[in-house]
Amino acid sequence: MKQIAIIDDDMAIGTMLEEVLTQEGYGVLRAYSGTEALYLLEQHKPDLVLLDLMLPGLSGEELLPKIQGIPVIVLSAKAQIQDKVDLLLGGAADYLTKPFDVRELLARIAVQLRRPSAAGGKLAWGELELDPNTHQVLVGGQQVHLTKTEYGILRILLEHQGQVVTKTVLLDRISRDTPDCVESSLKVHVSNLRKKLRQAGGKDYIETVWGIGFTLSEQG
Repeated sequence: MKQIAIIDDDMAIGTMLEEVLTQEGYGVLRAYSGTEALYLLEQHKPDLVLLDLMLPGLSGEELLPKIQGIPVIVLSAKAQIQDKVDLLLGGAADYLTKPFDVRELLARIAVQLRRPSAAGGKLAWGELELDPNTHQVLVGGQQVHLTKTEYGILRILLEHQGQVVTKTVLLDRISRDTPDCVESSLKVHVSNLRKKLRQAGGKDYIETVWGIGFTLSEQG
């Protein structure tokens, strides 16, 4: 059974979501503040998070970069395009404005849970494949040997397929496991990773979005 964490201080909305998700066969976890959500995510790893922004204590914007390896759908009354852009660039998998249609939410949840990163299996982008269990990276069936930092960068990009991962988010998410990757060296690590993948596959797999961060190149 897939588990979904609802992080929302609005009791009525949270209860409504819990009832709908339970009827659809999902397991549900609840948190009512950003601080409580951090504790919850230390104890459990749900398959997906529904995140409100206006939370007591730690806000949704502050909490988002701390949620690693789990797709997050932001549910917020903020309807400005720039708010959506900032959050999507900041690591959110999707954004739905309140009030929303439950059928649309369920469809978006289903899309996220079908992705390899949410299923805990291999991550793939065209002929590029990463196995989180064995840490093996293949390009067209050919194994590519990466450093720990290069592997960490690639995994984050694969977990956010079709999105731009900002430099800040990238550094925040890999800093615990790869302390050698700091802002001044990130460009070098990405350059070395790009070179190794290009040598194996004959094309670029990583695209730089100038002034923002990095994304996977369009599959060719």
